[in-house]
Amino acid sequence: MISWMQKHNKYLVWTIWVATIAFIGAGFVGWGSYSFGSKAGNIAKVGDVEISQAKLNMVYSNLYSQYNQALNGNFDDKKAKEMRLAQQAFLQLATQAKILNFAKETGIVVSDKEVLKKLESIKPFQKDGLFNKEIYQAYLQSQRLKAKAFEATLKEELLIQKTMALLTVDALPFETEAISAAMNVSDKLAYRVLTQEDVNPATDDAKVKAFWEMNKELYKTPQMYDLSVVWTSSKDVNVTDDEIKEFYEANSFNYTDAQGKQLTFDEAKAQATQDLKLKKTKKSAQKTYIAFKKGELSNIEKITLPMGDQKFTGEIWNALKEKSTGEIIKPKVVADTYATIKIENIIAPRVKTYDEAKDEATKMYELRAKKEALLALAEKTEKEFDQSTATISDFVKLEKNVKLNPLNSQESLQFLQKLFTSSKEKGIISVRDKVVVYKILEQKLTPMDENVTESVKQTVNTLKQNTFESNLIKMLDKKYPTQTYVGGLTN
Repeated sequence: MISWMQKHNKYLVWTIWVATIAFIGAGFVGWGSYSFGSKAGNIAKVGDVEISQAKLNMVYSNLYSQYNQALNGNFDDKKAKEMRLAQQAFLQLATQAKILNFAKETGIVVSDKEVLKKLESIKPFQKDGLFNKEIYQAYLQSQRLKAKAFEATLKEELLIQKTMALLTVDALPFETEAISAAMNVSDKLAYRVLTQEDVNPATDDAKVKAFWEMNKELYKTPQMYDLSVVWTSSKDVNVTDDEIKEFYEANSFNYTDAQGKQLTFDEAKAQATQDLKLKKTKKSAQKTYIAFKKGELSNIEKITLPMGDQKFTGEIWNALKEKSTGEIIKPKVVADTYATIKIENIIAPRVKTYDEAKDEATKMYELRAKKEALLALAEKTEKEFDQSTATISDFVKLEKNVKLNPLNSQESLQFLQKLFTSSKEKGIISVRDKVVVYKILEQKLTPMDENVTESVKQTVNTLKQNTFESNLIKMLDKKYPTQTYVGGLTN
């Protein structure tokens, strides 16, 4: 999922752009924000369109949420930095700004009536199937948004959608026939699947140490924080069922399942209870913060943690990154408790010694050595390909249900995707941690199945639209230059 999103990121930015609706539909999760140091509000300008820090934060948070969902909750700030998530977010905004410039220049508009219709159709803002103003206003208040800003963002989203919809062109008959022919080519193969179990490269301490010497900058200790923490628990706060019910109804848009479907009161009651208790505890936590700053507290926990440790949330680590030694961050939620945190000392990362990095370096060296040995074996196998020791397949074509033993169904599909985009009669194809050495024995064109005609048309439509969109973006890149006000947005 992650690799797919990264590969298609450039041309799918307008679909990912619908951050406002996506947040509401999936239930907003506060993943924090990303700051490039702009305090004036705007961080860049594309053509006539300004890009604000607030908008970058919204898209960054939306992307963070998408990746976190794709990785089943295992996405964190470290991965976000490695994947240059902030730069991805800015690339999306810059591309969207170019489309908005193009829409303005060509006279494409979205009326206030269209915005209102879209707003009223957002299900989390509805009660009994109708738009509910109280729920909408409660959402805006909870996210610290003004209706004018929210509706302006929604208007931009609709304008982008309307502009990109102009590129939708149905498949022509000859295009459908051409794609059908490509999809119905069948190959009979002789192949061998090689795995890392087929190789056993020698490993010794001298080789690992030499590898570490060349790559020692990869092996650093994490940035460490000596912290003082004061906890303000909400467990003992009393709340009634009526209070919980009222709180749920005012904030129902925050309670959804993994598919974005709104939870009933009974389903959301436990979480709503905790959220209400936290709300009632907030004032007490703020008083604790003031007392902490004045040095009037004694129940302080001293801990040392690496940056990104799961004891704290991503939001807390984002706040700590912006602070210096001696500073205190305001109370932040951790489960059912508020944490008020003071930075006592920051220990900068350093390059690990060989002994400290040996285990990591050994694993990485062995992994690289096995990959190199496996590729060498594959090249030798291809050169000396012996059909009598290979597996012979039936005629296969690009279908999801094909299974080429010992590959599983997903690996088989990945292999066939690469095979049918190659012009080589024989060769080597990598599939995850395996390598397939193949030779095409026969090839034939099978009749078109009428049942998949509609699927073929959809494929053609998608290919055409992607082509039109990519060419449009290339044109807009030249037409509307990007001016950045702060560093770190594009590199």
